[in-house]
Amino acid sequence: MKKNIIILLFSLLVAVSCVVYIPYPYDEGPPPEEEGYYEEDYRDYSSGLDVSYFYEYLSPRGIWVSHSPYGYVWIPQIDRYGWRPYTYGRWVWTDFGWTWISQFKWGWAPFHYGRWGWDEYLGWFWVPNNVWGPAWVTWRKGSHYIGWAPIPPEVRFVRGVGIRSLPFSLHGSYWVFVEGRNFYDARLYRYVLPRERNLIIINYTIVKTNIVVRDNKIINSGIDIDHIRRVSRQKISKHELHDASRPGQSKVRIGKLEVYRPTVKINEAAKPERVVTKTEAKAAISKSRLRKFDNESSYGEEARVKESQVREVRLLERSQKVEENELKRKSEENIENAKSIAEKKKVEKEYKGKIEKLKKQHLVEKSQIKKRHKKEEEQVKKKIIKKKKDN
Repeated sequence: MKKNIIILLFSLLVAVSCVVYIPYPYDEGPPPEEEGYYEEDYRDYSSGLDVSYFYEYLSPRGIWVSHSPYGYVWIPQIDRYGWRPYTYGRWVWTDFGWTWISQFKWGWAPFHYGRWGWDEYLGWFWVPNNVWGPAWVTWRKGSHYIGWAPIPPEVRFVRGVGIRSLPFSLHGSYWVFVEGRNFYDARLYRYVLPRERNLIIINYTIVKTNIVVRDNKIINSGIDIDHIRRVSRQKISKHELHDASRPGQSKVRIGKLEVYRPTVKINEAAKPERVVTKTEAKAAISKSRLRKFDNESSYGEEARVKESQVREVRLLERSQKVEENELKRKSEENIENAKSIAEKKKVEKEYKGKIEKLKKQHLVEKSQIKKRHKKEEEQVKKKIIKKKKDN
């Protein structure tokens, strides 16, 4: 019976298209609240701000939604191809570990306080909290790939414990992967692998979660710096983190990183000035995207999507080739080390099967990305038709 359940779960995982997100595959519901749980800011100064500051600052840049069981959550209005949390920006090694530097001026808040979650109806949403961290992500690492994923709202940071592991596995679509050589690039989004690659890459990587407190600092050191230097083949130096005086985009200088990270207090009575329901939020998101499209020429929208799609296909094919070449290299090495003709034939047959299986998996990925791109192109065409009718 147990074996049949495992087979069924595996089949369902494979069958799910990478376009569909299932972020919390619990067997028995979300993890229970931890007794005595609280999150604490470890800095010894105060700005006099509370969470109402988030509500006020982020309102012009997105929508606040009443979303049970999280309370008030924020949905950003972003018109960037393939956007996911922690994609448009870069990683910097600091005295707080791996620190995310967002391209967005408002990124100082949602990528350093609180958590990101996924809703099939609304997409990505942010749950506020008052604890600053360099990046609330977990990691995956391998000989060719580096990946990270936002830690969901259900995962708690506990004083004295930190976050050393996740109580459940994240769905494959949660992860953002790049080839190791591109990890430290300032234009990281250009190297993010298409999500159709995620399920295979997960098999080439291992999970590493390590967010702890040292010397009153919350540190994210899930990926060892020496490993990053090795796979990226770059010289990576540590930046000292300094506080910026005002909100805005973080500034990277030689040996120094300036970020805005005010102390923010919890205020249970605070609420956004305008809160919408999930249904209203869905309609508002659609209208916002149409307004963006109205301000851009049809050619500009089509060209932007096509350019991004071409880049995705190029990244997909290049990373697939790396995997195939690596498997061939291992095959040749093991065949050469075989001690007898019979053993050589056995190894050769074994790796031939592995290579054929990998190529079939790669064909599935190509088919999946082709379907998604076709759907994206159809959506652009619908916008063009609607725009012409409205004019």
